[in-house]
Amino acid sequence: MDVNKIRKVCRPIRIVVGLTLIGAGVYTGNQWFYLGIIPLIAGLANFCPLCIITKKCDIPAK
Repeated sequence: MDVNKIRKVCRPIRIVVGLTLIGAGVYTGNQWFYLGIIPLIAGLANFCPLCIITKKCDIPAK
């Protein structure tokens, strides 16, 4: 299984969610929102830690 293959929709969603959480952390001052770095890095690196567990992010080979 190649974990670097994420569906085309998942990657931008992870980046937006990560940036939103980090922005909420800066705005509110709540440090828990800085965990948004995890989905941001996952989106930028094109890596999905949940793909290893769920095996639903694989793109079928043609």
